[in-house]
Amino acid sequence: MANQTLRLNTRAIHGGLDPAAHHGAVSVPIYQSSTFAFPCAEEGAARFAGSPGPIYTRMGNPTVQALESCVADLEEGCGAVATATGMAAVSTVFLALLRQGDHVVATHPLYGASRILLTRYFSRFGVTSTFVAAADAAALAAAIRPETRLVYIETPANPTLDLVDLAAASAAAKGAGIPLVVDNTFAGPHLQQPIPWGADIVLHSMTKSLNGHSDVVAGIVIAGEPAMLSALRDAAITFGLTIDPHQAWLVLRGIRTLGMRVERAQENASAMARWLEQHEEVAWVRYPGLPSHPQHDLAQRQMSGPGSVIAFELRGGTEAGRLLMNNVRIITLAVSLGGVESLIEHPASMTHKGISESERRNQGITPGLVRLAAGCEDLDDLLADMTQALARVTAGTRANSL
Repeated sequence: MANQTLRLNTRAIHGGLDPAAHHGAVSVPIYQSSTFAFPCAEEGAARFAGSPGPIYTRMGNPTVQALESCVADLEEGCGAVATATGMAAVSTVFLALLRQGDHVVATHPLYGASRILLTRYFSRFGVTSTFVAAADAAALAAAIRPETRLVYIETPANPTLDLVDLAAASAAAKGAGIPLVVDNTFAGPHLQQPIPWGADIVLHSMTKSLNGHSDVVAGIVIAGEPAMLSALRDAAITFGLTIDPHQAWLVLRGIRTLGMRVERAQENASAMARWLEQHEEVAWVRYPGLPSHPQHDLAQRQMSGPGSVIAFELRGGTEAGRLLMNNVRIITLAVSLGGVESLIEHPASMTHKGISESERRNQGITPGLVRLAAGCEDLDDLLADMTQALARVTAGTRANSL
């Protein structure tokens, strides 16, 4: 059956695999080889001229190609380039598309390293950037200038879970004749597919939900059109940003359970968000699945589910958040998200520490904001853990007030 007739869970399980091409193997083998032999000199020359067939793993590998094919299909793209890390995916996009004197319009909040890459490193080469609030579609369109060469967005945004209107962002970028790039890491293809909404490029940190087991770092860039894919692949190969076959195999194995993991984690997150919203120690909760989220209607339009990440703030601020994170027992104090285990972290002092305090506040990253990435544990155990940890917060707050 053509993949277009299959649903996402089926495509995640079977994507990129043709058993006949691998001696009947029902799991894509790990082609752990740096180079590949040619049957004859003429064939070697033909492959370097563009004919199909492996040459050298930095330039392509059968295990890697299976992963790229699977993710491109899930994202409704024409093809993909798998990279060594999520930041290698971001770097691939910038290196392929930006040159001296170009201007980038990006939304904020933005993953800290992505913003630093633009402002600290690409600025050295004459690339300028303008950052606009994720939820302000009019500001995004207004920020585009004649020298703008790229619109770069992240939705849901890290860590505040603000959303970017994909249709509006696509219209603004297409009106200016420039590509729209979407970091789809927080949602993933199971919950959001930006290319059908008009994105030209989608990227992921595959470290997160695509792999799902907190044991690999990897990234991927998916293109909507062949010419764009060719430019991205050339940049990744030339700069040596491509993935190792063993990494690729681990991620592909993780993708086979993507739907089950995402759905379970999302169920936990939805219940925990509702529970947190009613807790006396919690000042506010930001989660796209809650009616209280200011863009709840947009989430329902462009996402098939609200995801597994929650942002919230305790009434006691930073100190209360520290007490909470130091007292969880099942939930793990660590950065990242999308794994089978639940993780909790403090963005202002961890993932977004490299951004100035004034800029963090401008982006809505308050000193007391806590990011909770729900995993696949039993919900009752997660709620019991939060209950005892928040009880420690209450006790600590009272002690400090005496």
